[in-house]
Amino acid sequence: MELTEARQKFIEAWGKLGSEWGINRTMAQVHALLLISPEALTTEEIMESLSISRGNANMTVRDLINWGLVEKQHKPGERKEYFFADKDVWNIARQVAKERRKRELDPVIKILDELSKVQGDAKDPAFKTFNKSVTDINKLAKNVDKTLETMIKADENWFWGSVLKIFK
Repeated sequence: MELTEARQKFIEAWGKLGSEWGINRTMAQVHALLLISPEALTTEEIMESLSISRGNANMTVRDLINWGLVEKQHKPGERKEYFFADKDVWNIARQVAKERRKRELDPVIKILDELSKVQGDAKDPAFKTFNKSVTDINKLAKNVDKTLETMIKADENWFWGSVLKIFK
């Protein structure tokens, strides 16, 4: 397999993986393109490489910047904007974890905390079942939150060393 074919295969695979994780396929493909590009790319280069419209490219790059996965760069003497993705996979994983935590886990924990305060008759089977379910899910969500917090703050070697100790 030649590099051109391998690059295309990687971009397609990253896009498919992203869509399975609930991320827009095009967003994942643009990220993949920037991830494997040695130099920062312009919107036009992204459009041409992925055969997407200017509007789609602009919106997708903006989303990637909002996720903290892509940076905008300016080159002296040029009016065009260039976009560059961090190549450090650990940084990418931590940034994705941080964003997913903020967008998905934090709102769920807020609701579960509120639901945990529901008053009811401790003898009522419906209340007992509801209360136990909410309490258990809340406990799990908070443990996941603590794990993500540890991952976000941790050095890669320390984190994986700690995880591997669990399985020994």
